[in-house]
Amino acid sequence: MLHVVLYQPEIPPNTGNVIRLCANTGACLHLVHPLGFELSERRMRRAGLDYHDYADIREHESLEACMQTLSSATLYAVSTRGKTRHDAVDYCDGDALVFGPETRGLPQALLDSLPQRQVLRIPMRPDSRSLNLSNAVAVMVYEAWRQLGFKGAG
Repeated sequence: MLHVVLYQPEIPPNTGNVIRLCANTGACLHLVHPLGFELSERRMRRAGLDYHDYADIREHESLEACMQTLSSATLYAVSTRGKTRHDAVDYCDGDALVFGPETRGLPQALLDSLPQRQVLRIPMRPDSRSLNLSNAVAVMVYEAWRQLGFKGAG
C-alpha cells in the first residue's frame, strides 16, 4: 500500500478529491494538522462524495508524529523545487508521497532533510508555477501504482 501525506492542506475540495483517489487506489491518506477546514465541511465531503467511508484516513497532530508513524517508509517529498523527476524513481510498496499546502508547499527544512533523489518534481512547462494539489497527487499515485503493477486493482 502506498501512503499519501497531505501536510496542512488548505482547500477542502482538493482534500475531498484526494480522499476519493485514495479510496479508488487503496492508498492510505495521512492528514497533518492544522487543516484549513473541518473534515466534516460540506465542500470537502461533497468532493469526496461517499468515498470517505472507503478510504483509510489517518490524522496526525504534527509532521513529526506522522513521520514517526511512517518511520519504516521511504519518503518522497513532491515539490516544484525538486531535481528528480517523479518517473525516475523505482517505487516500492509502503512508500510515502508527501505534499505541502496549496499556497506554500513543503517546508524547506523537510526538503533539506531528505536525500536530493527523494525530493521529486512533476515535469511542467518552464513558465508554469504549479499543478493543482489533487492533480499532482493523482499523477504521483498513479505512476507509483503503475510501477507496482496496479496491485489490488480489479
